[in-house]
Amino acid sequence: MKSEYITHNFAPVFDKHSHILMLGTMPSPKSRETGFYYGHPRNRFWKVVSDICGTKLPETKEEKIAFALSRHIAVWDVLAGCDICGAGDSTIRNPSVNDMNVILSCADIRAIFTTGTKAYQLYQKYCAPQTGMEAILLPSTSPANCRISYDELKKSYSVILKYL
Repeated sequence: MKSEYITHNFAPVFDKHSHILMLGTMPSPKSRETGFYYGHPRNRFWKVVSDICGTKLPETKEEKIAFALSRHIAVWDVLAGCDICGAGDSTIRNPSVNDMNVILSCADIRAIFTTGTKAYQLYQKYCAPQTGMEAILLPSTSPANCRISYDELKKSYSVILKYL
């Protein structure tokens, strides 16, 4: 598979009441196709977060936005663009980062979480020096991360509740 430069094309989900910021690396091909974050049908992000918040699984883009905002959750990605092969975070080259101050300057963010190791590494390297906020690493909810059970994901992600 050939690497290509991909530009992030979703607006961040947040408002002034957002308390946590959930960051992935970059939208996968399936997310770009569906037009929203964690769009692969086997990605467990929306199920895990809605389960730990005790709410019904949001299905549509509009329901996901409403759910995130009602629970004070901001959703974005670390990168604004990069060279990447498919959805493989390990293939990321030439990263261009999003300006986290777009959210941090107007939302009451109490904690930043990354949904996977690559997002964590990129945030810590490029964003933390500007924001002054460390990120908390959570396991990836990607279908490629099948070694982590659903129960383990729920246990790991439950840490967000203390910031909401």
